[in-house]
Amino acid sequence: MSSRSFASSRVCDGLAALALLASGLIALITFRHYGLGWDDFTHAEMGQKVIDLYASGFRNQEALTFVNLYMYGSGFDVLAGLSAKVLPFDLFETRRLVGALVGIVGLFTVWRIARRVGGPVAGVVAIFVLATCPIFYGHAFINAKDVPFAVAMAILLLGLVRAIEEYPRPSPVTVMIFGVGLGLTIGTRIMGGIAALYAAAAVMLIIGLEWRSLGWRDAVSRFGRFTLALLPGFVVAYLIMGLLWPWSVVEVLNPVKALTYFSVFFEKPWREVFNGQLISVPDMPWTYLPTLLGLQLPEIMLALTLFGLVMVCVWLLTGNRSIRERAVLLLVAAAVIVPIAVTLLERPAMYNGFRHLIFLLPPMAILAGLAGGWILQQAARAGRPALATVAAVGVIGFASPVVEMVRLHPYEYTHFNRIEGGVKAADGNFMLDYWGLSLKQAAQQLRENLTARAETPPNGRKWKVAVCGPHPIVRVELGSEFELTWNPHDADFALMLGTYYCAQFRAPIIAKVDRAGVTYAKAYDVREHAYTTLFTIPPIQ
Repeated sequence: MSSRSFASSRVCDGLAALALLASGLIALITFRHYGLGWDDFTHAEMGQKVIDLYASGFRNQEALTFVNLYMYGSGFDVLAGLSAKVLPFDLFETRRLVGALVGIVGLFTVWRIARRVGGPVAGVVAIFVLATCPIFYGHAFINAKDVPFAVAMAILLLGLVRAIEEYPRPSPVTVMIFGVGLGLTIGTRIMGGIAALYAAAAVMLIIGLEWRSLGWRDAVSRFGRFTLALLPGFVVAYLIMGLLWPWSVVEVLNPVKALTYFSVFFEKPWREVFNGQLISVPDMPWTYLPTLLGLQLPEIMLALTLFGLVMVCVWLLTGNRSIRERAVLLLVAAAVIVPIAVTLLERPAMYNGFRHLIFLLPPMAILAGLAGGWILQQAARAGRPALATVAAVGVIGFASPVVEMVRLHPYEYTHFNRIEGGVKAADGNFMLDYWGLSLKQAAQQLRENLTARAETPPNGRKWKVAVCGPHPIVRVELGSEFELTWNPHDADFALMLGTYYCAQFRAPIIAKVDRAGVTYAKAYDVREHAYTTLFTIPPIQ
């Protein structure tokens, strides 16, 4: 390595470290800003039940039958529950902080993969792509299932990349990373088994190419050695899966039961807004995922990811890359292509944006990193003006989603890009604050305004607040001085999400949460009005 390339490597690695540090500092400053969602209380309760399961020596087995959460792993919920016992924050603040830290682990993992596959420049581009993706960033604070699963899948992908690079004799460190990643993945969501499809694609490519060059005996023999070398990783994975998901090891076939359970939509169907229409979630069109990926991801991420896919296809078919290099490229590309293809073919119930497929974002960022690294390399060869132009475009490209994240904070997860026209254009056409995070701020404003007016409830009773949205969130923010109800008829105030199923009242507005021209939530003073329902359509309560 020349001194110049070594210096470039140090600069790129320094920028990546800076991105991680900045993400951590911002998380520490802002984690208290994020509200609670529909699932927070149930997940927090599940975490405590798993802790009780272990603390009681498996005598308290409520965790093995609680709601349907026993069919998921509870690693995040347990980690947050244990952290809350030692950190100086309440349980839900701790959940937000732990979520952010898990997201940072994801950033680090993506950087390591992209750097291994494409070099230091690809690594730093990848980490910037993911760190400035509002969907990943916003969900990291609030999503107890999908971001931990995405990070687990990224760790597994790192193990697989290393294993393919070292084929057919992966090192003990690689086998351990593979085992930890697989255990975290399956121990979080059973659908992590989809990784077997793109891992198989990479291994089959190696076997096929080695069959041609070495003969079938050597090709099969090398595959056998590879499989045997990975066996300790499967043992590690099973132990981690059992630790995070105790129900999975109570009976040998329980993971199969979970897979069967999740293979069909298990809830009472409801309707959500997609492309301006109310559609039942099991009946979403095949365009659902491609549309939301195209409209919610930052433009620079979309452009680089698509270019990266094309570039990988070209590299697979041409050039003088080794068999293992080609297999690694196929592995990374398949980590994006296979889940999308399976989704389009199977047409599962789709709702809440594409949060169930957030695990696509890390490999997409890696592809974007490969593309960005190649573009910068070509620009550097063309001379300083070309390099400066590409760098300026990159800065603008990354600055654009950052500006939107600042405007939307702490509702980054509702982001829509400029192709759609931002959240203002998306409002009414797509779901925005589907987890009801804005009720936290609206409830705080309601309390503050009542305090500023020195108003007190009549006859010594509590203020009565009708809430269109998740009640536990509001109960935490308003406290015991307020009584919550679903019926606005005799309520003092109505606290409403700005979504399609919450009615609009002709009453004084006492609190309002706005972002980028969109009202996310508001509170009405309904003491002089008589409304009979909070809803435009029957809700699921």
